[in-house]
Amino acid sequence: MRRMLIAIALLSSCGKNDKPPAPTSGSPNARPETGPRASGGGGGGVASADDAAAAMFRDVCAQCHGIGGLGDGPAAASLNPRPRNYTDAAWQAAVTDADITKIILEGGQAVGKSPMMPAQAQLKGKPEVVEALVKIIRSFGATK
Repeated sequence: MRRMLIAIALLSSCGKNDKPPAPTSGSPNARPETGPRASGGGGGGVASADDAAAAMFRDVCAQCHGIGGLGDGPAAASLNPRPRNYTDAAWQAAVTDADITKIILEGGQAVGKSPMMPAQAQLKGKPEVVEALVKIIRSFGATK
């Protein structure tokens, strides 16, 4: 009789909450994860492009060109020719934004420069990020 009451109690409680429990990290103090920000909408596109360009410069470009744009990044010592020094006033005066854009998108070899400068073809559909990268590169010329 006792088993029958337990079985009835269990069966009657089944199906009352069909929803699974909310996912948890196991830590009661954990903050929710945030995913990548979507660009565009609500004026966030400009900030997102600037953020994406800053991250790309830091993570990709600075490996050769250096965080200060001097051409002294961690990989620079092993490259011949050495990466461009963006603080060089003569170079800044001689190159157009369109030239810089082409080098970013197509690589150095596309403009008769070093084939060691890789193309960033993933940016072809992101003109706002490329424009922000050009601004970063131009900002090094303003420091001299």
